[in-house]
Amino acid sequence: MKNIFDAQDVQSLVDRINQLQPDTVPQWGKMNSGQMLAHCVVAYDMTFTDKYPRPNAVARFFIKMLAKPQVVGPKPYPKNGRTAPQFIISDERDFEQEKKRLIDYLWKTQKVGATEFNNRESHAMGKLTSEEWNVLFSKHLDHHLTQFGV
Repeated sequence: MKNIFDAQDVQSLVDRINQLQPDTVPQWGKMNSGQMLAHCVVAYDMTFTDKYPRPNAVARFFIKMLAKPQVVGPKPYPKNGRTAPQFIISDERDFEQEKKRLIDYLWKTQKVGATEFNNRESHAMGKLTSEEWNVLFSKHLDHHLTQFGV
């Protein structure tokens, strides 16, 4: 797994993203490449902005108990797995704009660094260690880049 706090690892992720084209066909799933990039951006929007409302306390409890082990655990995501409603991108997106947004967030995360992410509050899963943040971001992005064969 790539370390999103390491510049060389981020560059390798950026290199993979740069292999995508607007017409790259996924190996599974319904999203096109622009939608997938926008989908990946949601995790960073939730981390760095107030664009999405936080789930209520009951929802956070269930997310923490049920989703957190899958999201920050070592097992890869299953193909065609369920996702939270905020991550569903069904409208058309500007490929180049979404690509730029994702790459900018990758570099921002790397620059902010692991220390700033240690015990940082997540949108729905409570405080996470920097290692858990790394798994959350890296595993999700790898899953979708693999989905598109890059």
